[in-house]
Amino acid sequence: MHRAASRASCSLPEEAYAYTAAIGPKLHTFTEQRHDAPKSNHPPPNGGPVAWLQVLAGHLVVFNTWGYANSFGIFQAYYASSLSLPASTISWVGSVQVFLIFFIGSVSGRAFDTGYYRPVLWIGCAMQIVAVFVTSLCTKYWQVFLAQGVCQGLGNGLIFCPTIASVSTYFTTKRTIAISTAASGAATGGIVFPVIAEKLLPRIGFPWTVRVMGFVVLVNAAIVASTTRTRLPPHKTGRIVELAAFGELPYLLFTVSMFFTLWATYFAYYYVRPYALDNLHVSQATSYSILLIFNAVGIPGRIIPALLADRYFGAITVLIPVIFLAGLSVYIWHSVQSLASDIVWIVFLGFFGASIQGLFPSTLASLTQDLSKSGTRIGMVFTIISIPCLTGPPLAGRLIQVGDGNYIGAQLWGGTCLLLGCGILFAARVASMGWRWKPAEQ
Repeated sequence: MHRAASRASCSLPEEAYAYTAAIGPKLHTFTEQRHDAPKSNHPPPNGGPVAWLQVLAGHLVVFNTWGYANSFGIFQAYYASSLSLPASTISWVGSVQVFLIFFIGSVSGRAFDTGYYRPVLWIGCAMQIVAVFVTSLCTKYWQVFLAQGVCQGLGNGLIFCPTIASVSTYFTTKRTIAISTAASGAATGGIVFPVIAEKLLPRIGFPWTVRVMGFVVLVNAAIVASTTRTRLPPHKTGRIVELAAFGELPYLLFTVSMFFTLWATYFAYYYVRPYALDNLHVSQATSYSILLIFNAVGIPGRIIPALLADRYFGAITVLIPVIFLAGLSVYIWHSVQSLASDIVWIVFLGFFGASIQGLFPSTLASLTQDLSKSGTRIGMVFTIISIPCLTGPPLAGRLIQVGDGNYIGAQLWGGTCLLLGCGILFAARVASMGWRWKPAEQ
């Protein structure tokens, strides 16, 4: 792998489905006949074997979606070298993949609410598996874009939002820790896939390295398919988009807050490794270690704030200082001038960046009192934030390019977006809870 290509690499951090008239009736018939789980309108169990199995399934789903996306920094280095294309062109593959995870959230979330979770899950898992194995055969940019960008993104999008919504229906008092535990699959996958690439690429080449990843995705998908169960009966009435939700001030402010927050969050995931290579002049091996540390601290970054949220303060109250500290971390990034300071910095930003990704779905779920609408309402926000997720990293890259390789402009933009998102989220909290320090007992 050439040095120049490695410097261009990046790391990504964590929905789409439409039923055609031809298959809709078949899926409806199948839904009425399936017996995957007894449906209940009783209060969520907040634990028990079935509930925690859904958390395990959610963890593996996020492992296969965001964990694989987190590995794109390794792929970009290889593509830049083998396809002889600029990093900005290659990066659109990863950006489109993340964009699609969120963009079709309204449709796939609504499919969950109406009882089509299992068919959607199977189709999404199949698309993921096919995309990975087809990627191993790609030799041209357009092939990579369609396989890893479009097909992988669609498969990821089909299963991500419904799975988060499904986990949320099993919990109230433990919802934040449950969703954050599921979301930590992004960290475990973000460790496993880069290690596979680092160890196997020099030995067995790109095609078989990607196929090994494909077998990991396949095994995870098999476990997910055998363990997922929906708890609530289908909610047949309703729309894909519930515009009335935006009439609720906390929901509206939360959506705006997450737009600015996630506009900048993934900037660091793209450029933490290139910054170390270009500005600190570390070796490729060290840059891989930096990437692994950045992803590894995401595990406690998702779990510890979730515990604080569930036991003491509530998700939205914990998320506010998390975003604030992430913004400060991006602001001070320009002062990192040595490997030692870089490691300290990536531990902090890796922790708080992962906390944002772990807490924002559970915070969003907490704003929905009617659990039968959780898929739709989560999906709507996912669709909206797909736009900043698509445009944020390329915008940061453009700022770096305009600065002739200097990161200060992008760092100031990223930190400002995060602090702005923090301020708006504080307003959402006041609108939702008033000035209470703790949420009301559930």
